[in-house]
Amino acid sequence: MDKLPRPQAPPALRAVFADLADWLGPPWTGLPPFMAARTFRVEEEAQGNRYLIRAELPGLDPDTDIEVTVDGKTLTIHAERRHQDSGPCRSEFRYGSLTRLVRLPARVDAKDVTARYEKGVLEVSVPVREARPEGSRVTIEHQAEPTQKHPRDGGHQRTGTGTGTPPGQAGQ
Repeated sequence: MDKLPRPQAPPALRAVFADLADWLGPPWTGLPPFMAARTFRVEEEAQGNRYLIRAELPGLDPDTDIEVTVDGKTLTIHAERRHQDSGPCRSEFRYGSLTRLVRLPARVDAKDVTARYEKGVLEVSVPVREARPEGSRVTIEHQAEPTQKHPRDGGHQRTGTGTGTPPGQAGQ
């Protein structure tokens, strides 16, 4: 069965709103242009028993400008590019703080997460463990009901069978 082609924006719309039409067209490669200025791009990939997150963060010092934190099932990447004022200049670089939150497939401990920065790309590796339910089942203790005599039953012992029939008279 052949796949149907995705609908395209009309040529008139593409001519006037090229960036928007490109963002809406296939494949959706990222955030729309009006949001791209305040964030950075990431890739997420499962590789064997690891979950990899790569972030484009060129021109940053990983020791002073990038922070990676883990809280349960959320990985946070925070980066900051500072403007070094060296007098009047013209710049098209973007400066400021950028943060991305990535939802992880399972809870992880920060000590198990590794990160490395090479050629402007931050790569964070998270171990993936077998899926377990979020909660743990609690065992319910069962205590046998004590046998006791009730005057209502004519002094017969009650064993907690719940039938209301004195023992020895069941089925009569």
